[in-house]
Amino acid sequence: MRKSFNALLLALPLALASLAAQAADSSPVGRWQTIDDTTGKPKSIVQIEQAANGTLTGKVVEILQSDKGPDPLCDKCEGANKGKPIKGMTILWGLKQDGRQWSGGSILDPAKGKTYKAKVTVIDGGRKLEMRGYLGIEALGRTQTWVRE
Repeated sequence: MRKSFNALLLALPLALASLAAQAADSSPVGRWQTIDDTTGKPKSIVQIEQAANGTLTGKVVEILQSDKGPDPLCDKCEGANKGKPIKGMTILWGLKQDGRQWSGGSILDPAKGKTYKAKVTVIDGGRKLEMRGYLGIEALGRTQTWVRE
């Protein structure tokens, strides 16, 4: 009886560490490399964080490739983001967890200056993120795959 109890005590930390790793793999929180739809090359790094209210926000923390130089501005944006640097800009906000995905938020495409409804799903064991942006209904949109950094 004592041996099985000791074995259980030894196995418990490993089981808890495994559960924590699985939870981290399913979370979109972290740094993500965005991939250009046309070239297939890395475009920027977006840092996704979870706010105190449980929603996700994402901010561009690094520009890797841009046709407008190393410090592009959001010249097609309207309102408060017009003419502002894309680096440092919050482009993802308001996503709430809905099972294995996060939805109900918005994403800004700085290249087009347009805001879309957004949904994200962590895939491939936490190594990739499917980012779906759409207008009105989900069928009217596109999906990008971002890679965890």
